Amino acid sequence: MVRSLNETRFIEVSGTETGTHSWKDSNGNGEVDFWIAEEFTPDASGNYRQETLTDVLKSIDWTLQSVFWLLAAFLMMGLRDFGYMLRIRTLTDKQLTWRQSFFVIMIWEFASALTPGVVGGTAVAMFILNKEKISMGRSTAIVVITALMDNLFFVLIVPVLLLFINYDAIFPDTALSVKHSITYFFWTGYTVMLVICILLFLSIFLFPGLIKRLLTFFTRIPFLKRFKEKAIHTGDEVKLTSSQFRGKPLSFWLRVFLSTLLSWSGRYLVINMIMIAFLQIGFVDHLLIFAKQFVMWVMMLVSPTPGASGVAEWAFSSLLSDLAPSGLVIVSLALIWRLISYFPYLFIGTFLLPRWLKKK
Repeated sequence: MVRSLNETRFIEVSGTETGTHSWKDSNGNGEVDFWIAEEFTPDASGNYRQETLTDVLKSIDWTLQSVFWLLAAFLMMGLRDFGYMLRIRTLTDKQLTWRQSFFVIMIWEFASALTPGVVGGTAVAMFILNKEKISMGRSTAIVVITALMDNLFFVLIVPVLLLFINYDAIFPDTALSVKHSITYFFWTGYTVMLVICILLFLSIFLFPGLIKRLLTFFTRIPFLKRFKEKAIHTGDEVKLTSSQFRGKPLSFWLRVFLSTLLSWSGRYLVINMIMIAFLQIGFVDHLLIFAKQFVMWVMMLVSPTPGASGVAEWAFSSLLSDLAPSGLVIVSLALIWRLISYFPYLFIGTFLLPRWLKKK
């Protein structure tokens, strides 16, 4: 967090102000890369100057309105975690108390913040639930259902949003080749999530052995043979999930999905609250910001870094830069977003995990 706050960026000076550096295009891409120090050389009459993100945060006009909307951003984070707690209580048939649910979700988020986006905290989640006296089989089933619901939220909401906003506007306004790559990447991710949703739905509710048969069939391919044991294990987990949840009434599934909708909406609205705290944002812009976060989510899912560090900030700056007056402002807003939505879980988890482990 200290490194992020002291990260240096370059900003173009305006008017009669004199800068301290000149741009030299060290990488030859013809673009000013404000975050690359090698792009700038000391020059007493230059038109760029160095600033840390802390300097930029200090220079922001912190009005009562901005403080109010930042408090609203924290409230959205609370809404996100409340939705997760409500969902975990529903999936365990209220076997977990609110206190237990709080510990489970906070440590789950802590694990997710420490692991790469592509890994997530699912293995830790099963361990936590099991320590809360939920059988390992049922814990596995609960984690599978949460994955299904999270993917279902993504698959259902994206088409709805595209009815109200311009399709091209949700992708970054960058070089055409980069935009095409991100567009292709996004729709590939969307297709994968859609296929996963369909297969999980069919396996859990209609054909319990479908996933296992499909996975074992694909592991007959020579270069996939080494994944055979994992494929069988995954298939058994889905069959177990089916036996645990197949007979649940429609009202149960509505509660689970609505709590998922609540938690993900709270997660996404954090950025909306941060943007309106410092920028003039209209209703259509709010929809656009909300939609762009689905693209961000796909990018963060495949991140190799803990908690998608670096990737998250880059995605934020790339996708939302057209809404801010300067690149440095959008980078600062990205830092505020991470200070609200990421770093708190590291501190909360550090405080709660030893106490929870000692108790269990």
